[in-house]
Amino acid sequence: MTEYWRVKVDPRMCVRTGLCAASAPQEFQLDERTGQGRATAEVLSASEEVLEVAESCPIEAISITDAESGKAVFPPDD
Repeated sequence: MTEYWRVKVDPRMCVRTGLCAASAPQEFQLDERTGQGRATAEVLSASEEVLEVAESCPIEAISITDAESGKAVFPPDD
């Protein structure tokens, strides 16, 4: 696994709780127009904080993949 992850918030699933932006404002922000969460960049440094935010999303709208291999980090492939 690399040190970088591709992080995406699915706009069809996001229900605008704001937990991601409140929990990790360096990595997530709320879209001014829609109020939905989004990553501050397409590729973020891999960190426990980013993983915890994805895991705490109440509807799992956040997905993380390894930036180099494309392998799912969260939710994990079964």
